[in-house]
Amino acid sequence: MIPTLTSRRLRLRPWTVDDADAAFEIYKHEEVARWLSPAMDAVRDPQEMRLVLQHWVAESHRSVQPTGRWAVELTEENRVLGGMTLLYLPPGGTDLEIGWQLSPEFWGHGYATEAGHALAHWALEYPGIDEVFAVVRPTNARGAATAKRIGMEWVGETDKYYDLQLQVYRVRAADLDQSLADQQYGADQHRPPQ
Repeated sequence: MIPTLTSRRLRLRPWTVDDADAAFEIYKHEEVARWLSPAMDAVRDPQEMRLVLQHWVAESHRSVQPTGRWAVELTEENRVLGGMTLLYLPPGGTDLEIGWQLSPEFWGHGYATEAGHALAHWALEYPGIDEVFAVVRPTNARGAATAKRIGMEWVGETDKYYDLQLQVYRVRAADLDQSLADQQYGADQHRPPQ
């Protein structure tokens, strides 16, 4: 079973089938789904979303940590605003990918960065996990910017995943710690002695 993770404003928790209406409000948007294809298209109605969630819940019961799918909710409001994934990339299943999807109404508030940082930090504390990847389509400027804000570095382009030309970003524990320090203190500000 995947754990619940928390950050300053957010809670990342396992999806449930009861989240179908909230999840539909995220995954119905073409602006969200177009970056998920070929893995997933825009969801047409709440019933279809319920079927997707049933699959995700069953998958999470079979998954081996640290992989999983999380609902992202605002802690103070208990309102689902997005989803996060930590799954092995095809075809070889050796590279661990972090992914994020937020409803467009929540874009631009730093939620994807905050949730991504929390999930990447948790994954990199897991034994045997040394790095986490994000793959982004070259035209997805918002996704690339979020990967960088999480603390990921661009490592190149490849067509090895999903038979698509994708930009690859990677984060390691030391990179993530530096990214968090920069967010807390500003890249040019004095940091406390370590």
